[in-house]
Amino acid sequence: MRALRHLNKYFLKYKYRLLIGLIITVIARIFAIAVPTFVGDSVDLIRQHIDGQTSVSGNLKNDLFINLLLLLGSAILAGFFTFLMRQTFIVVSRFIEFDLKNEVFQHYERLSLNFYKKNRTGDLMNRISEDVSKVRMYVGPAIMYSVNTLTLFVVVISYMVSIAPELTLYTVAPLPVLSILIYKLSVTIHRRSTIVQEFLSKLTTFTQESFSGITVIKAYGIEPQTQDNFTELSNNSRDKNLDLAKVQALFFPLMVLLIGFSNIIVIYVGGKQFIDGTIKDLGVIVEFIIFVNMLTWPVATVGWVSSIIQQAEASQVRINEFLSQEPEITNTVTKNTPIKGDITFDNVSFTYEDTNITALKDVSFEIKNGETIGIIGRTGSGKSTILDLIGRLYDVSAGEIRIDGIPIKNLNLKDHRKSIGYVPQDAFLFSDSIKNNIKFGKENATDYEVYDAAKNAVVHRNITGFNQGYDTVLGERGITLSGGQKQRVSIARAIIKDPEILLFDDCLSAVDTETEEEILNNLNKISKHKTTFIVSHRVSTTKNADKIIVLEEGKIIQQGTHNQLISTEGYYKELYLKQLSEKEI
Repeated sequence: MRALRHLNKYFLKYKYRLLIGLIITVIARIFAIAVPTFVGDSVDLIRQHIDGQTSVSGNLKNDLFINLLLLLGSAILAGFFTFLMRQTFIVVSRFIEFDLKNEVFQHYERLSLNFYKKNRTGDLMNRISEDVSKVRMYVGPAIMYSVNTLTLFVVVISYMVSIAPELTLYTVAPLPVLSILIYKLSVTIHRRSTIVQEFLSKLTTFTQESFSGITVIKAYGIEPQTQDNFTELSNNSRDKNLDLAKVQALFFPLMVLLIGFSNIIVIYVGGKQFIDGTIKDLGVIVEFIIFVNMLTWPVATVGWVSSIIQQAEASQVRINEFLSQEPEITNTVTKNTPIKGDITFDNVSFTYEDTNITALKDVSFEIKNGETIGIIGRTGSGKSTILDLIGRLYDVSAGEIRIDGIPIKNLNLKDHRKSIGYVPQDAFLFSDSIKNNIKFGKENATDYEVYDAAKNAVVHRNITGFNQGYDTVLGERGITLSGGQKQRVSIARAIIKDPEILLFDDCLSAVDTETEEEILNNLNKISKHKTTFIVSHRVSTTKNADKIIVLEEGKIIQQGTHNQLISTEGYYKELYLKQLSEKEI
C-alpha cells in the first residue's frame, strides 16, 4: 500500500466530497437494516396470530399493512441513498483520474530527451492509460465498496449483537477464516498483476511501433513475421492474464461457501436457541438469515476489492517509477530574461549519456544577432548536437554556452525556448490541419500570417492545390505530405513564430535546388535581425552565411566565409568541387 500513498494529496483535495459520501453511506445502511427488522416483526405478528395470542384479525392486517409500507419506504430510501453514495464516490474517482493523468502528462513534458531515449512510447502510453485506469478503480469502486462494507458490518453486527449476542458470534465465526484466505490470495494477485501490466506494456509498444512503421513492414514484405511475433507476444500476455484470472476466480466460490455455511449456522444454532427459549421470537432467526444474505455481496466484494487494490498498487508502482524521475534540464530562473541572440560557444564538449559517444570536443565560436552561421560536416560529426545544445535540450558536459553574455543555465528556460524557431532534421507534423500545424508556432496567428509564412517557405502553392487547402487534415506524422512538403511546412511553422533565433537542421534535404534557392532568398530577408543557424550537407545551402564552420568527429576543422574556405585546401573545398561537378553532370 506504500505506493498508493501518492494519492493521499487527491483524497485531501476532495475530502469534503468523500465526507459527504461517508455520511450518505451510513444513512443508506441504516435504512437497509430496517428492512429485515420489519420482516422479522411481520413474522412474529403472524406467529402470534397462529398461536392465538392475537384475537382480532383486523388488527393483524393493519399491522402487517403498516409494516409493509414501512418496509417499502425503507427499501426505497435505502436505494435512493445508495444511488447518491455511488454518484459521490464514482464522481470523485473520475476527478482523481483526471488529475492523475494530467500530473503524469505534465511530468512527461518536463522530462528530458534522455528519458525518451531510454523508454518506449507504447510503455509511456500504457502507464498513462491502463495503469491510471487501474488506479481509478481503487479510488472509486474499491473505496466505495470498502466504506459500504465497513459501514454495513458496523451497523448490522451492532444490531445483531443487541438482539442475539451468542447467535451473532456463531454467525460471524467464518469471517476471520475468510480474511486469512483473502490475504494469502492477495499476495499472489499482487505479484501476477505486476507481470500482467508489464506484458501489456510490451504488447502496446509492439503494436504502436508496428503501426508507426507499417510502411517499412509492407515494403519489406514481413507481415507474416510481424504477425508471428505479435501472436507470440499475445499468447504470452494471454497466459499471464489466465494465471491471474485463475487466482481471482477462487474468491467468489470461496465466499459463497462461507456465507452458505453461516446460513446453516444461523438455522441450526438459532433453531436450537428458539426451541430452548433463549431466543423468544422466531422473527429474530428470519432477521439473521436476511442479515447474513445481506452481508453476502459486501463480503464477496472484499475479495474483489482486495484484487483491485493489488492491481492498483502494481500500477501505481509503475506510475511512481516515472514520477520519481527528475528532469535533467530544469528552469532555475524565475525572473524574465529577454533574448537578443548573441551566442558564444566556449570550449564546449558534450557526450551522450545513453551511448557514451562524445559528439563535440572543445568547440568554440561566436555569432552576433543578425548574423547567419552555416554548419557543415559528415554524418555524425556533431552538427545537430550544436542546435540541441542551443535549444538547451541537453546541458553541456564541459565548457560553457553564453547567450547575450549570460550562461545559458542562468536564462529563464521558458523565455529562452520562446525565442527559438526550430526546424528539426526529421520534420514532425501533427495529425491536424495544415493551418493548425503552421499555427503551432503561433497559436493566435491570423490567416494572413499563416499564408505569408507558407509563401516564404514556398509551400503555399502546394497547399492551395489540395481539395481542402489549408484545412487539409494530415495523417499521422504528416504522412499525407511528401518529404519536401513536410520540411517546408515545418519551416513555415518556425517562421511564423518570429523568433530571435532560427535553427534549421538540414531541413532542405528533400527540396529541389530551385525551391531551395527561393527559400534561402526569403530566409535572407526574414533573418536580417535574427541569429540563424543552418545545418546542411550542401554547400549551396550555406554559401551565403556570414560564417561557416566545418565539423569532423566533433571538432571544428575549418571556419570562415564561403570565399575564404573555397580558396583553402580542406574538406569544404573538396565538398564544393564534388557537388559542383555533380551539378554540372
